[in-house]
Amino acid sequence: MIPKRLLLIICGAFALLLIVGGLLGAMLRLVNELRYALEYFLPYWLVNPLLLVSSALVLTLAIQFGWPWWKKYLANARVLKTNKVSRDYIPQTKRQAAKQSLESIDRLLDRLKQDVAKEGLKQARERVEKELARGDLVVVVFGTGSSGKTSLIRALLNEIVGEVGAPMGSTTTSQRYRLRLKGLDRGIQLIDTPGILEAGKDGKSREKEAKLKASRADIMLVVVDSDLREAELQVLESLAKLGKRTLLVLNKCDLRGVEEEKRLLALLKGHCKGFIDPLDVIPASASPQSLPRPGRQPYQPDTEIDLLLERLAKVLHDEGEELLADNILLQCQNLGEAGRQLLNRQRQKEAGKCVERYSWISSGVIVLTPLPGIDLIGTAAVNAQMVMEVAKIYGVQLTKNRAQELALTLGKTLAGLGIVKGGVTIISTALSLNLPTLLIGRTIQGIAAAWLTRIAGASLITYFKQDQDWGDGGVQEVVQHHYELNRRQSSLKRFLEEALKRVVEPIQKEKSRQLPPRRRPREEEGAFGHENQEL
Repeated sequence: MIPKRLLLIICGAFALLLIVGGLLGAMLRLVNELRYALEYFLPYWLVNPLLLVSSALVLTLAIQFGWPWWKKYLANARVLKTNKVSRDYIPQTKRQAAKQSLESIDRLLDRLKQDVAKEGLKQARERVEKELARGDLVVVVFGTGSSGKTSLIRALLNEIVGEVGAPMGSTTTSQRYRLRLKGLDRGIQLIDTPGILEAGKDGKSREKEAKLKASRADIMLVVVDSDLREAELQVLESLAKLGKRTLLVLNKCDLRGVEEEKRLLALLKGHCKGFIDPLDVIPASASPQSLPRPGRQPYQPDTEIDLLLERLAKVLHDEGEELLADNILLQCQNLGEAGRQLLNRQRQKEAGKCVERYSWISSGVIVLTPLPGIDLIGTAAVNAQMVMEVAKIYGVQLTKNRAQELALTLGKTLAGLGIVKGGVTIISTALSLNLPTLLIGRTIQGIAAAWLTRIAGASLITYFKQDQDWGDGGVQEVVQHHYELNRRQSSLKRFLEEALKRVVEPIQKEKSRQLPPRRRPREEEGAFGHENQEL
């Protein structure tokens, strides 16, 4: 017995063969009929070459126009499929969510134009992808200069790993070391960062590097040697807001008595209440001072970092995988936000150019065909085609009717708020003293239309930047805001300078060409006439 699936395949193949055969037969019959028709008025030896050339031409045109269309169709289909999959797919783990975020960043990169910012974002994306595949947990040691960061790492690794000394800022660049803890499958990368809150340009630069490393850590060890200063607390709070798990280490406890140590620990726990677990505030002595012994070598006490090691091992063992996933997901989110900001800046720049172009188009139209009513200037200045182009820049497909509705809404708002009349008054006051009477009427109308188009276009950009939302204050508040920005002296001065070049000067040149030639004075005419007679 033939399987049902095989039977369906055979039937489908047979049906396809019939369809293809039928199409080929129809095409051959069409060619034959065409050949017979051509033989009535063309020599028989010319018919076949003509049909061959015509067929090649039709095939070439089909490939030239059909192939790009087919490629575009397939590309759109892939984008729609990808978007549908990304919308429908719900990640089960934070790693899957991070991977999905990287895919969305790839789609965002495709929409960005090639420049330095895009290349930087691309490199950051590749770095985060490597972070997603890495095996070690990253622990960043962070704190003020000379607080004992390097000494703490030396104690953890039980070997000298860096320059240790009293001068502030002995660690000038980030150093990376590897450590393994018993019972932990993953290795640990300890990163020693430059000190924060150092004076000078170099100190600020090193602090920026330290904060960057801390923001990419799975867990932070913040080392202090006394109570937190206000500046330290602000830095600690800003890093904790990133969602980083933080252990606060009170170092150099060997220099204090037991009661002083308890008091400092209580102060630190109080300052950090709400963003650091009290159990994560830990005393340590990474490099105890040697004790003199008369007649003998000084006694070197052992390091006191057992509490820190125990707490670090417990946190990494219980929460290491979760901290790693949280960190990578956070970096993906930050990267996505950076990409969106780049895309928004690119869109705003392109939309601004579009509005600028339509501003002077509106001006030119009204200069050539002045409108009888002032309120009509506002309606004419808001071009529905401009609305559609700005929408397209922001990835929004608008129907023509919807674009006309938005244009009409903006035009009515400009008129309703008195901005149209106010704009004409502002432009008239600024230009009337510098223009001949002949040019005042239509020139002021045209320049006012350009100015109003700028206000409407800027309002429109805000609308699309806010995902097609005017905000709590509605369209009136947005339009009023951009009106106030554009009427500022510096903005208005720049606009009027541009208007003089684009509108006034071309009209003046046109008028000068249309004026009749200047007549010579009678004395000149007589003199020249006399000379001509003598000649």
